[in-house]
Amino acid sequence: MSPHTPPSARRPSDVEAPVDLRLVSPEGEAVALPVVLRYSAEDPFAVTVAFGSDGDPGSDVQWVFARELLLAGLETPSGDGDVRVWPTADGRPDTTCIALSSPDGRALLEASTSDLRAFVVRTLDAVPRGGEFRCMDLDAEIGHLLTA
Repeated sequence: MSPHTPPSARRPSDVEAPVDLRLVSPEGEAVALPVVLRYSAEDPFAVTVAFGSDGDPGSDVQWVFARELLLAGLETPSGDGDVRVWPTADGRPDTTCIALSSPDGRALLEASTSDLRAFVVRTLDAVPRGGEFRCMDLDAEIGHLLTA
């Protein structure tokens, strides 16, 4: 099922939430950046952040990373590499930072911790920690790897 599947066709284990992020410039100024967070039991270890989501699947820029990274980053600095998540250390309540880096550039984003936490709780309701493997067809995954 595509992340752009109409809401009526989504399974109860699919979670989608619009969230307002703030893109922080090197000068420290922040610009609003609406995104859609997505989770599906078809890929139970991952969350997707879709930038520019206007309903046209071709217009999205998507970052996919571990649900566990997002969950851990709400409490303590987490991640190493292309995606890092951490609670702010400057005393601002309800703010979590997300740093993304790629060969094309870097971005520092800020989000409401309560919005991120609400999304993660919904994903845990859909597929609890430890239940991810029950959602996967390991034979199909192995077959896909062997044919790729």
